[in-house]
Amino acid sequence: MYELLNSVNSPTDLKKLTIPELQQLASEMRSFIIETVSKTGGHLSSSLGCVELAIAIHYVFDTPEDRVIWDVGHQAYAHKILTGRRDSMGTLRQYKGIAGFPKRDESPYDAFGTGHSSTSISAALGMGVANKLLNKRNRHHVAVIGDGAMTGGMAFEALNSAGDMKDINLLLILNDNDYSISRPVGALSKHFTKLMSGQFYAQARDIGKAIVKPIPILYDLTKKVEEYSKGMVSPHSTLFEEFGLNYHGPIDGNDLSALIPVLKNMRDLPGPLVLHVVTKKGLGYEPALSEPTKYHGASPFDVKVGIKEKPHAPTYTEVFGKWICEMASKDPRLVGITPAMKSGSGLDEFAERFPNRFFDVAIAEQHAVTFAAGLAADGMKPVCAIYSTFSQRAFDQIVHDTALQNLPVLFAIDRGGIVGADGATHHGAFDLSFLRCIPILTLMAPADENECKQMLYTGYMMDSPAVVRYPRGKGPGVPIQPDMYQIPIGKALVMRTSEAKKGRRVAILAFGSMVAPMKDIANKLDASLVNMRFVKPVDAETIRWAAENHDLIVTIEENVLTGGAGSGVLENLASQGLSVPVLQLGIPDQFVSHGDNPSLLKELKLDPDSVLQRIQERLEK
Repeated sequence: MYELLNSVNSPTDLKKLTIPELQQLASEMRSFIIETVSKTGGHLSSSLGCVELAIAIHYVFDTPEDRVIWDVGHQAYAHKILTGRRDSMGTLRQYKGIAGFPKRDESPYDAFGTGHSSTSISAALGMGVANKLLNKRNRHHVAVIGDGAMTGGMAFEALNSAGDMKDINLLLILNDNDYSISRPVGALSKHFTKLMSGQFYAQARDIGKAIVKPIPILYDLTKKVEEYSKGMVSPHSTLFEEFGLNYHGPIDGNDLSALIPVLKNMRDLPGPLVLHVVTKKGLGYEPALSEPTKYHGASPFDVKVGIKEKPHAPTYTEVFGKWICEMASKDPRLVGITPAMKSGSGLDEFAERFPNRFFDVAIAEQHAVTFAAGLAADGMKPVCAIYSTFSQRAFDQIVHDTALQNLPVLFAIDRGGIVGADGATHHGAFDLSFLRCIPILTLMAPADENECKQMLYTGYMMDSPAVVRYPRGKGPGVPIQPDMYQIPIGKALVMRTSEAKKGRRVAILAFGSMVAPMKDIANKLDASLVNMRFVKPVDAETIRWAAENHDLIVTIEENVLTGGAGSGVLENLASQGLSVPVLQLGIPDQFVSHGDNPSLLKELKLDPDSVLQRIQERLEK
């Protein structure tokens, strides 16, 4: 079935094939990717669109000596297959298997780890300068930027810098597939859809320049005429030319007979260059081609029938999606904002029902937060829905533009804690720590679906910035009450009180997603169990009660221990002059790899059995 594919174990094998054989290889690779992802889950649509591009790059360039960076990383499955990891693809995104994104310690062909978008140009430029300073060979540096990443502000910062570095061999390949994750938004993405054929134009331009170069005045005039004419025929080219990058394209990125000759020509051109290729997201699998967003990040599915939605208890994302629609119907001031994660954040229904109050600002987390702050400053009530791992990018905007000015922005932080197969780049492991240190900000972590709804309402009704941080996937299955009510700020909920009169009394102070798993443990230990609910402000009164009536306090959270919720409890104990043994449980000082959540929590000793054992061992001491 995979005759050619099975013969390719490295880019060296690839270079032995003819163009027709490469085309056959592309077909086999598509079938292999579909078969693999249907079993493991993964980012299918983007990788299907990039098969020919990966083949052409490794065919033309001398990898890994030449550096190739895949930005965002959703596009890189074909790259992984071609670079010695074909036989490991069955472990893709699985616990102890290969990662879903490029990862430096996985392969020398993964020049730079990517998971968040818009980083490739900066990284490639840095590598190019390092190569120059270390006097290495004339290495090529290729940044494949796509999947909406060009809408990120960091990409433009890098372009601005690259234009001044004419002696660095940088090739920026803009993979334009007319999609980011959801459909692209913003003026830039509309710019990229105005396509033209660029091969004849590029050749004619070079010939014309060669003719007039000996005449300086005429050469300068020709350059200006070229810029203006290009702007008329292909407006997006002027954008890159203004940054000082030589633009070529667009060309068909799924046509190897066109792609390979162009890449060979551009490989020999000096300075920073841009090649604009147009690919089809989901190409080779009709369901993914017709619904690329649905197959962007897919769970395992049956190839013959595609992804079929199954009835399930509501996820936290869905709880948020229903709440924001309900709240928007009551308050015309509510505005929903997301940085390119409409579907992922649960905003599809809101966008459909309230289009004038929905803003997808593209992959621009910093802008999303300050945009929300601006809305709040002039009387609106913005709700900014953003993944935990992506909120890291907007830390300064949360501090400087929102909290410092005490503006009532509600942040719905999704994917808090361990998120599974996407791995270290996507775990929401740090948000409690970096958000807890911000003055004025109220930080809440719901223990169940109903509490999530009520916390969202509570944060929305505040006149100061607030965060509701919730995990990926389903909750414990608590019924959601139809009415909305405000939770007393900073007040915890004692769920169980130990019946022991003296000795070995334990109080478990649990935050967010760790509350439900602690119920059984509290019963087994006859421990008190507290749903802390608020990471900031913490409930000082309940902490005092726990300290004065128990022999051991256990804090548990799905966040790094350093500076997290448990640290907040310790700080409060110290401020009250209270002394009691404390066992802090959470994510240790490490980056967590990819895999299924149960396996990862067990590795971190945060699964119920490990937690019970750790508490018992501490009691014995």
